[in-house]
Amino acid sequence: MATRKPTSRGHIEERSNGTFRASVFAGRDPLTGRKRYLKQTHPTRKLAERALTKMQNEVDEQRHPRTAMTLARAIEQWLEVARHEASTRERNDQLIRLYIRPVLGGLQLTQVDAQMLERFYARLLRCRRLCEPTKPTCKTCAPLAPNTVRKIHFIVRAALDRAVRYGYLGVNGASLAEPPGFRRSEPDPPTPAEAQALLNEAARDPEWALLLSLTMTVGWRRGEICALRWADVDLAEGTITIERSQWGLLEKSTKTNQQRKVAIGPDAVERLTAHREHCKAECAKIDVKLGLTSYVFSPSPDRSTPWLPHSVSQRYRRLAETVGLRSTRLHSLRHYSATQLVSAGVDIRTVAGRLGHGSGGATTLRTYAAWSPDADRRAALTIAGIVPTPDAANRQPRAAYELLAADLAAAIVSGVLEPGTQLPTLGELGAANNMAPNTAARALAILKERGLVTVVRGQRARVVGPQVATPS
Repeated sequence: MATRKPTSRGHIEERSNGTFRASVFAGRDPLTGRKRYLKQTHPTRKLAERALTKMQNEVDEQRHPRTAMTLARAIEQWLEVARHEASTRERNDQLIRLYIRPVLGGLQLTQVDAQMLERFYARLLRCRRLCEPTKPTCKTCAPLAPNTVRKIHFIVRAALDRAVRYGYLGVNGASLAEPPGFRRSEPDPPTPAEAQALLNEAARDPEWALLLSLTMTVGWRRGEICALRWADVDLAEGTITIERSQWGLLEKSTKTNQQRKVAIGPDAVERLTAHREHCKAECAKIDVKLGLTSYVFSPSPDRSTPWLPHSVSQRYRRLAETVGLRSTRLHSLRHYSATQLVSAGVDIRTVAGRLGHGSGGATTLRTYAAWSPDADRRAALTIAGIVPTPDAANRQPRAAYELLAADLAAAIVSGVLEPGTQLPTLGELGAANNMAPNTAARALAILKERGLVTVVRGQRARVVGPQVATPS
């Protein structure tokens, strides 16, 4: 049976398994009202006596925890009183749900120390799925960005700071942990040739191509793109007012909480006008009227819902990978707009005004004259002459049927296939090019659309010749 050896403050208990447990009374739990004891178990009485003295000092200096609260509960209490914007709150909730709560949420506050946190951060920097560090990196490992790990650290530290302030914890163990250093991403805008290829590839969807070309022209953020309504577009004046931003399903003010009016060129006005007429026609099909509150870019036929910013980023990433761009971030088009304007000689203050940078920006911005509407108009005309126009005809062939159509068109234009020549059957074309007959039929459809061949049901396609080809 376990025995106790009482002392003047606390006691040491000899347990039945031969170990010794030191216990010190630490007051009552403010949450439950129950008595709380600090306890540690050691293999020898000498070690237990040292632990007893240490815990007594912690109680005297009020460095001991006042409650057995977990980190998850401390974070909940912090969120109740923290003042965050909707976008910041949503991002914090996401990081807590994905990374903090599954691994650290069940730990008591005293278990969260600098060593444990820094090892946790190191594993996240290696793999966001927290693969075992002793195992070689798996093929699915994807490291978490250092700046994201820093945000996780600030959440844990802020929650523990609040726990210390409320008297639930004596010392904030996270204050001694060192998070990863902040890394500023370098701008990597596409070159003019890459921008042209990007728009050519997107030209098959006119609305998507318009969104990208306007992003190059205006230089707006992705949330500002998604929140744009027809009430913000003045086609007569040739301006776009940017005063809102979309964050998930929430709509908020812009990043700098400022409204700005940006001029656009005649080509952008023409394409926006055509897009608006198309939207009206689509709404009329379902007996809905296109209103001023309707979204300019929307996935729904009635234009009542906006694109989600992360959906636009994911679609752009796939497009950029298809074209082979260095940077697959949609934000790089914002860098493209700024780079091209500065290269064209537009003053930096005007560029900053178009991009929505705050008045307290970099030192170079404060050395230039104030942003003016006249300079902005010149900037709009300049960028309108720089941003390429989407041209589906010059899009590089990528699919197998497109490559076959390009080869046959080259043979017809060069005269290898003379007018009147009959092309092989679909089965022969498919067998010769390792594709299905239906795939070969798509290649002939392209040639027919360009006026290079004639196709009659039940007969072989016949070469017409480039001299009578219709414009593509």
